[in-house]
Amino acid sequence: MGAIFMAVVLALIAMLGNGEYFLGSSMLSRPLVMCTLTGLALGHLKEGIIMGATLELAFIGSFSIGASIPPEIISGSVLGTAFAIGAGKSTAVALTLGIPIASLVLVIKNLCFIFILPYFVHRADKHAAAGNAKGVDRMNIWGGFFSINLPIGLVVGISYILGSPMIKTILDAIPEFIINGLGIATGLLPAYGFALLLKMMVNKNNVTFFILGFALAVYAKVPVTGVAIFGACLALILTGYSSFKDKLHPSTATVTDDANNNQDDGGIDYEDEEF
Repeated sequence: MGAIFMAVVLALIAMLGNGEYFLGSSMLSRPLVMCTLTGLALGHLKEGIIMGATLELAFIGSFSIGASIPPEIISGSVLGTAFAIGAGKSTAVALTLGIPIASLVLVIKNLCFIFILPYFVHRADKHAAAGNAKGVDRMNIWGGFFSINLPIGLVVGISYILGSPMIKTILDAIPEFIINGLGIATGLLPAYGFALLLKMMVNKNNVTFFILGFALAVYAKVPVTGVAIFGACLALILTGYSSFKDKLHPSTATVTDDANNNQDDGGIDYEDEEF
């Protein structure tokens, strides 16, 4: 009974993370949130936060861009953390379990997009043609619930009930040197996550600034907060702080320019003089 109750709780956590179609881009789906809530539900809040931070680094570049859908990080985060904590294993195991789980659940998510979501999309089209805005809103909510929210919640709950004992047995059979190797891989995968993020961001116009930030952090030993402050000041300098201030206070800038013009003309507006 305890396992069933916990499975329901984890399913609700996963459904909360998948609720962005209803709540907006609240970042609830990120591993840092999902793993923390999972650790809290299992009574291991500290371990959940640590595992969430590690998985967040690994999945930092996982965002849906156009038709490209990344691995289903919510199920990977919740189940990876739950299985690792339940088996009493380390963060490396959570990361090792989380990534393949996320990739497998992505297949189920894609099937839901293909076979379930189109029904609600077509219904929304009919409501839109009839000018029924509330109907479109309902299709958006119900489509997201039945094609994303509910299926992922069921996958997480059922997987936890069926997989927890089996996963614990498998993990107990893994030799210690493999677990140590997974720990080393844990340190490498965050770098891979940053590389995925930089692949989308870096170009010839800003690569110099990434190199500068790296040099400040590694060679000058400047902390991350210091690099961020330095970067913000540098951005203001390069974009022109005065023009930035003028955009914030356009009326002040206009008055100042008019006063300067009057001073240059001796304070006399010759256009209004009659000769």
